[in-house]
Amino acid sequence: MKKITLLLFIIVLFISCRKPVIFSDIPEIKLISFEKYQDEQVTDAAMLVFYFQDGEGDIGFDLTDPTPIFDSTSFYYFNFFCDYYEKQNGVYVKIDSIETANGNTEPFHFNGRLPRLSDLPEESIHGEIYRIIAPYYDDSSPYSDTIQLRFFIVDRKLNQSNVVVADMVRSEN
Repeated sequence: MKKITLLLFIIVLFISCRKPVIFSDIPEIKLISFEKYQDEQVTDAAMLVFYFQDGEGDIGFDLTDPTPIFDSTSFYYFNFFCDYYEKQNGVYVKIDSIETANGNTEPFHFNGRLPRLSDLPEESIHGEIYRIIAPYYDDSSPYSDTIQLRFFIVDRKLNQSNVVVADMVRSEN
């Protein structure tokens, strides 16, 4: 019984003495995968998965955040920024807009809002973020076999992460 008590004491001591993981206050991201994705409700989509870490844990917004800098008229309404590129004649070209079926031109990007990932103040956090990108290519382009996304995130203190590049061959042509 003394051996079990001593072993439990050592385990508790070891766990309590571990230092918490501390990351930089500037978010960092790394690509895990960028692959075609399809289910019963989504076609012509891709799944983008990336790792994140942040020393302050201030990634993401509440959906109803009243802060003016994050409202729908602000550049920082989004906290996930993602531009689309196509490989044309061996060079990646950024595609900013597409022509819709009704002849209108609309912006083409995959910017979005990440939800708040932690409610604790000043907590180092890390994990994986999964984003469905749909449609993940410009259907009207004859060059869209090879595509590229360039993306980054911004935390609530407006610290911008590194930019990550994700390439994918869209079809088997």
